[in-house]
Amino acid sequence: MKTTFSEKQLAFVPLLGLWQLLRPVNVLIGALSIGIGAWVTGTLSPAKNVLLACLSGGFITGAANAINDYFDIEIDLINKPQRPLPARRVSPSGAFSWSISLFLLGIGLSFFINTPAIIISGTASLLLFLYSWRFKRLPLIGNITVSFITGLAFLYGGVAVGRIQASLIPATFAFLFHFGREILKDIEDISGDRAENARTFPICCGVRAAKIVITAVFILLILATLFPYFKNIYNGLYFAIVLPGVDAYLLYVIWAFWKSVEPTHLHKLNTGLKADMLVGLLSILVGIH
Repeated sequence: MKTTFSEKQLAFVPLLGLWQLLRPVNVLIGALSIGIGAWVTGTLSPAKNVLLACLSGGFITGAANAINDYFDIEIDLINKPQRPLPARRVSPSGAFSWSISLFLLGIGLSFFINTPAIIISGTASLLLFLYSWRFKRLPLIGNITVSFITGLAFLYGGVAVGRIQASLIPATFAFLFHFGREILKDIEDISGDRAENARTFPICCGVRAAKIVITAVFILLILATLFPYFKNIYNGLYFAIVLPGVDAYLLYVIWAFWKSVEPTHLHKLNTGLKADMLVGLLSILVGIH
C-alpha cells in the first residue's frame, strides 16, 4: 500500500492511536443497536447471548473503522489529516493487524451464541472489509453495503434471543438513516475522493443528484418512523421523542445541505446526525409496549 511516510519512522504503535482508530462513539452505537435489537423483541433472555452479541458487534464495528482508515489513508491526508494514520499516531501495518484481530475476536464470540449469529457476524465482517477495500469507491454499492450492515446490527440482537422478526423495524430505520448519511458524507469528502479517483455517487452523477437521493431517503425515513406509532407497535413516548428529536433534525439537515455543501458545514451536519442516532435509539428503547 502506498503511503506518504515511512513506517520506519514509527518505532511503536501508541495505545491512544489504536483507541482512536476504533471511533469509540461508533462502537458504542453499534453495541447499543444490537442490544436494542434484542430489547425490542420483548426479551433480553438469554442475557449471555445478548452480552456476547453486543461485545461481538462492538469489536466488529471497531475493526471496520480501523480497516477503513487503513485503506483511506491517502484520502484522509486531504480530508481528515487529524486521524491517527495521517497524523502518524499509528502505523499502517499496526492498523491492519489491529483490525484483523478485532474482526476475528468479534466472529469468535459469535460461536458462543448460535449458528445464525455466526452467519451474520461472518457476513458482516466480510462485507465491511470489502466495503473499505473496493465497494466504498463504487457509486451506491458502497453506500448500500454499509447501510445494510448497520441494519444487520439490529437483526443480530434479534437472532441472539431467537426473535428476529421483532427487530425488523429498527433494522429498516437504520438502513434508511445510514444510506442518506453515507451519501451526505460522500458529498463532504468529494475533494479527497476525486484526488484518489474514487467513483462515489456525487462524483459520478453530480452533487445535485446526490442531494435529491438524500432528500428522498430522509423523507421516506421520516414517514417510516410514524408507522410503528400509528400501528400501535410503539407507544406515545416513542412518538414524543422521535418527532422533535429525530424527524425535525432530519428536515433541518435536508434544508441545510440544499443551502450549502461547504465541507465544514456538511461535517457539522454529519456530526449532528451521529448524535441523532442516539436519540433514535432512545426513542425505540422507551417506546416498547
